Amino acid sequence: MSDEVEPGFVRVRLDLSYDGSEFSGWAKQAGGRRTVQGEIEDALRTVTRSRETYELTVAGRTDAGVHARGQVAHVDLPREVWAEHNAKLLKRLAGRLSRDVRVWALREAPDGFNARFSAIWRRYAYRVTDNPGGVDPLLRGHVLWHDWPLDVDAMNEAARALLGEHDFAAYCKKREGATTIRTLQELSLVRGADDGIITATVRADAFCHNMVRSLIGALLFVGDGHRGTDWPGKVLAAGVRDSAVHVVRPHGLTLEEVGYPADELLAARNKEARNRRSLPAAGCC
Repeated sequence: MSDEVEPGFVRVRLDLSYDGSEFSGWAKQAGGRRTVQGEIEDALRTVTRSRETYELTVAGRTDAGVHARGQVAHVDLPREVWAEHNAKLLKRLAGRLSRDVRVWALREAPDGFNARFSAIWRRYAYRVTDNPGGVDPLLRGHVLWHDWPLDVDAMNEAARALLGEHDFAAYCKKREGATTIRTLQELSLVRGADDGIITATVRADAFCHNMVRSLIGALLFVGDGHRGTDWPGKVLAAGVRDSAVHVVRPHGLTLEEVGYPADELLAARNKEARNRRSLPAAGCC
């Protein structure tokens, strides 16, 4: 599948962040719902005085209520539009966009760059507190309250069985024609020394729908003693959705960072990421 930029256009990388509380997710939707993609595309069209909308491609499509600190997207703009507006585009977007979404950087992307397919990992954080008094009101839109005491050591022990390349069908909402094979590179939890907030770091080459929130839901059941430390691994091995695995609420989740390879490897990664994956046959290696 070719991803060549059309003649006369330039690919622009955008680094951005947003508070997802008032958005119906990243992707544009019918019915006039407010989305991050729709908001930025509308602002781009307005500040460049363009008649058409230039569509954004994003590294990770976040769900309704999910936040992003280090989201990455790209857009292909006519070269004359980029040449005319690039010097003042960032400031004009800041004046046009709502305060809950910001574009921090705009730059011409290197050859082979695709915000989605060139990425080699995405890193999310999920924040939860088990403070019996609840969540700090100033953090209520970004931290989940779990009203049982949590054993972080037990949660980390359970998380180790989930690392590596697996079929995460048990932790994903399946989509037609899409694979649920992913490589989970990091899953670890740390309790803050001062505020007691538990931050889960979840990093993978890619994520399938609801994967992070389902993994956290399973680990919370371990942390509060309702399940043993071997349970999340058993759910993974079973390969089917378990009704006991709860998809936790979205507001505790933030996309923190997206990783890309060196510029000379972007095109190869772009091509590799489009290939449908399968796990090795049992006993083959």
